[in-house]
Parts: sequence; structure tokens; C-alpha cells
Amino acid sequence: MVLTSLALLAAGGALIGFLLSVLGAGGSILLLPLLVSGAALPTREAVPLSLLVVMLLALANLGPYLRRGQFAPRPALILGIPALAGSWIGGSWVKAGYVPEPIQLAVFAIAALVASWLLNHRAQGQTGSASADEPPKAQPLLLALQGVVVGLLTGIAGVGGGFAIVPALVLLAGLPMALASGTSLLLIAVNALVALAAQGHWPAASLPLMLPLLGGGAIGALLGQRLAPQLSDRRLRQGFSLLLIGSALLTGAEAWRRHQPPEASRLTAWDTGASSAHRWHN
Repeated sequence: MVLTSLALLAAGGALIGFLLSVLGAGGSILLLPLLVSGAALPTREAVPLSLLVVMLLALANLGPYLRRGQFAPRPALILGIPALAGSWIGGSWVKAGYVPEPIQLAVFAIAALVASWLLNHRAQGQTGSASADEPPKAQPLLLALQGVVVGLLTGIAGVGGGFAIVPALVLLAGLPMALASGTSLLLIAVNALVALAAQGHWPAASLPLMLPLLGGGAIGALLGQRLAPQLSDRRLRQGFSLLLIGSALLTGAEAWRRHQPPEASRLTAWDTGASSAHRWHN
């Protein structure tokens, strides 16, 4: 059982590292259901561990983009500063107990469905934005608002937010895909760090699970960096979109299961036992 869990985490880490290296986004949104459903961690442990792994994998994949100069400082600041504020607010809400565990999982499931939709519709938006020499005046404001939303998702659900950052940089800042991906990786890492600090919980008991995740992530990242030039972006997005839908369904079911209070199940068991005892005496 332990070996199976370790193999599952390593395979999941490889997929996440691969997607981050190829798309600059998206892989981290698979991590929370992997930790909650695959490793059976409580959300209090899974979210900060997810943030820590996401931050390290994003930084590991950032190097090649920086060496190629694929980073846009101005859009990064416009989106990144509001995202940092959102990450701190979301993490503080979780720390204060304002966001129950089922709500965290439900927010994640909704975010995964939205990410799936964005990935399927990004191609049209990218074509339209590529023809524009300069984004419209309203777009920086929209980019900043998108940053707040991304930050809240990072703080509450433990996702890096790259699935929303990359489309925002492409559609609202007019960046090409490679430039948006490199910029996204740095924003993901910084957002995750701020959200982790805001939550104030260090997942010490779960840290050994990082080894298979990071080991698999390193292998996936190397493979993705080698295969990226030969892979079809459209096919990658379609396949990843299906994974997101599956993650949303799995996490939504887990949120529903954890929404049922344990007292209810104990009362049900007690009522069943009392009913049987009553029939026995009669």
C-alpha cells in the first residue's frame, strides 16, 4: 500500500513537472486531488504541502525561460502585486478558519472546471491578441483584477494559478505564449510562497511525501523541456483539459463526502444498533 502511494505520487509529480515545463501552467492544479484523494491527507496538510511543491517545481522550470529572456516585467507587476495581496488574504482566511475544508475543495473543483474552459478557448484569444500591437487601455485594470482572483485561489485552494495567469497574460497583456509561460512560472512561485506564509502552517508531518513528488517532477520537467519543441500546444491543452475535468469531479466528490459531519454517521450507526436491540427485545 505504501509503495503504491509512493508510485502514485511520483507519477503525479512527473506529470506536474512535465506540464509546468511545457505550458508554464496547469500542473499544480492536479496536485491537491493527488494529495487529498491519493495520499489521504487532510486539507490542512495538503494545501500547504501543495503550495511548497508548486513553488519549488515552478522555480526549477523557470531557468530555461530566464536564459532565453522570456519574461515580461511590466505585466508581471500589474498582475503579480494584486495576486500577492489576494494570496495573503486567501491564506489568512484559511488560517482564521473562515473557509471550511469542504469549501476549500469545492473552490478547487470550480477552479479546475474554469481552467478547463480557459484552456479550450485560449487559442482563439491568442490569435486575436497577436494581431494587436498594444493592449487596450482597459486591459491593465482587468489584468490586475485577474491577479486578485488568482491570488485568492492560491491562498484558499493551494493552486499556483498558472491556468488563469497564462490566459490572462496572453489575452489581456498581448504576450506571446512562450513569454507568458515564463512570466507565469515566476508569479506562481511568488504567489505560493506568500500564501504559504499567510496560512502559517508548516506541514512537517507530510514533508517526506515531497521526495517522490519532487523526484518525479524533476524527471517530468527534463522530459518536457526536451519534447516541448515537438509537441502540439493544441493537443496538450485538450489532454490537460480532460485531466482537469477528472480532477474537478474527483475533488467535488471528496468535498461532498467531507461535508457530511462525522456525528451524522455515528448517529446513524447508533440508531441502527438501537433499532436492532429493540427488535431483539420484542
